[in-house]
Amino acid sequence: MTRWGLIGASTIAHEWVIDAIRATGGEIVSVMSTSAERGSEYAAGHGIAKSVTSVSALLDDPDVEAVYISTTNELHRDQVLAAAKAGKHILCEKPLAMALEDAHAMVKAAKDAGVVMATNHHLRGAATHRAMRDAIAAGRIGKPLAARVCHAGYLPPHLQGWRLDRPDAGGGVILDITVHDTDALRFVLGDDPVEAVALGQYGGLAKAGLEDAAMGVIRFRSGLIAQFHDGFTTKYAVTGFEVHGSEGSLFASNCMTQKPIGTVMLRNVDGETDLPLDHRNLYENTLLAFEAAIAGRGQPLCSGEDGIWSLATGLAVMQAAASGTTVSIEPGL
Repeated sequence: MTRWGLIGASTIAHEWVIDAIRATGGEIVSVMSTSAERGSEYAAGHGIAKSVTSVSALLDDPDVEAVYISTTNELHRDQVLAAAKAGKHILCEKPLAMALEDAHAMVKAAKDAGVVMATNHHLRGAATHRAMRDAIAAGRIGKPLAARVCHAGYLPPHLQGWRLDRPDAGGGVILDITVHDTDALRFVLGDDPVEAVALGQYGGLAKAGLEDAAMGVIRFRSGLIAQFHDGFTTKYAVTGFEVHGSEGSLFASNCMTQKPIGTVMLRNVDGETDLPLDHRNLYENTLLAFEAAIAGRGQPLCSGEDGIWSLATGLAVMQAAASGTTVSIEPGL
């Protein structure tokens, strides 16, 4: 059983990760918030014994073996570096950092310290995405040629805040949502992106020059091209993920979500078939793989290197949207 410290008294931990840690046998022993009042209330509300106001106080605690970092993006680098130095295993929210060189430094620090580091791209734990990955790997749609992701929805008021008005914290739809699309595509296709074109949209929700929606196309190493539509502004959209191959197509619906829901339909020469899905909490799948990696059994579901790939793609999409040019994706791995 791993004993966890939470760096950030966050909404995502409250809604998803705390329950997933406990469901997979972990124990949460401490939470860090820079606000003593918020941290104390958060700890009491979640049955966490300790509340501290600094990262160093949490990392100095010998009871903490692993940390979950869910602070705003510009804080991730220093917190990961400190956790690695303290010998703690690390699950960090995406994007890993604001710059590629920082993400590389984070992954290197964890490797040098001999600790497990993972990126919390939750969609790898979705039954829909796993079924699509397995169907493609089994050759059920032939050679994948094209994909389309709709990851547009409405950012609820309790999550708006910094995502809409803080460029310095990595706000905007691309670093929040497009990075998830990238990782989901890499996971499902077993392929890596090489270049992107994109347009940003300013729909009136975000401020400070941040995009609240974006569309674009990513080309992958195999030649596959993938469309994406990401948004904070569309209240009635339905998320979806399609992959079209030479011998068939996969259509997933209600699948770009934190919830264990959605369907996948395979269409080929034999007609239409709904794929069987084993729905469970997405974050539990992430935590199970993380615990196994700590025990020396395999790798995290989404590694630090995977986080570098999604960050590199997100940054390239941002550059493409700003410049109106095609931008190469170069993770430096």
